[in-house]
Amino acid sequence: MNGLGKDALRTDALGTRLTPRSSPARRSRPPPTGNQAIADRLREAADLIEATQGEVFRVAAYRKAADSVLHLDRDLREIARGGRDALEAIPGVGRSISRTIMQLLETGRWPYLEQLRGSADPVRLLCTVPGVGPVLAERIADTLHVSTLEQLELAAERGELAAVPGLGPRRIRMLRATVNAMLSRIRRPDRRPDLEPPVSMLLDVDREYRAQSDVLPKLAPRRFNPGGVPWLPVLHTRRGEWMFTALYSNSARAHERGKQHDWVVISFGLHGGADGQRTVVTETHGALMGRRVVRGREGECAAHEASTRGTLAAPAAIARPSYGPPPLEKEPPPEARLGPHSPGAVTESRSDR
Repeated sequence: MNGLGKDALRTDALGTRLTPRSSPARRSRPPPTGNQAIADRLREAADLIEATQGEVFRVAAYRKAADSVLHLDRDLREIARGGRDALEAIPGVGRSISRTIMQLLETGRWPYLEQLRGSADPVRLLCTVPGVGPVLAERIADTLHVSTLEQLELAAERGELAAVPGLGPRRIRMLRATVNAMLSRIRRPDRRPDLEPPVSMLLDVDREYRAQSDVLPKLAPRRFNPGGVPWLPVLHTRRGEWMFTALYSNSARAHERGKQHDWVVISFGLHGGADGQRTVVTETHGALMGRRVVRGREGECAAHEASTRGTLAAPAAIARPSYGPPPLEKEPPPEARLGPHSPGAVTESRSDR
């Protein structure tokens, strides 16, 4: 046995060796997904959007849907067996919210709400895919910079998973089939997985967020913030039909690499249509070194840079903001992390004081 315990010899559905670190028994369990739990999450999103000066209609939509879900006389899982159409028959539940409910039922997670809480972590979301443990999830996130299941599916379709260490052709086929099956239960057949805003629009939202971060409303994120300090700026904005929410990344990886004031996570959506998430970072190597790029869409960023060459000023060095979380060696325990107010405290923007 070479001194290895029996856990080191166990394998998961994809043939991944399960060590004590990657064993499913040691993974954090997804939150409950009953009617009450889903209504609570819809209400929490509405409260956080309202507190950070988001669009009033989104606040009202989430609250109306939460009330309808709470007063149902049937379990949402039973209704969801009829697909998205059955969910959309619930008063106040449209195409976007029905997708949110299906995602919560399927994975137990809602990336947009986790972003608003300051607790978003792509690795945790990737771990909801059967056969993907923390180690493989970290490799996928680090190699491909994906933060949603849709991005993972798209990377698989483009053959990009072959670049992830430890993934061979057979395991890639199984992973692709698993993700496709999960998403087929979440989205509509007419949904285009590659429908996203152009990189020029995402980069413009990134510029607006970073330029205004000192005066934006601020949240007290749940993670890496035991003192409950409201330091995380939140921007809600719109470009044409696209709606955006931008926050600095508060993930473990951002803190480990000192990038919590560089990586900007942008959620986007069309009313009743596509939605998704991308991360904008400062490139550290190559032809775009020092420029802001959209992770996973670097090629488009290079084309955008070439098309605007001569019209963009050289990127200025960004001083560390005067606000921010205290440095932490590691994530605090849950009892220190959550505090008495689960959604997190919110401050008014400085311009309103």
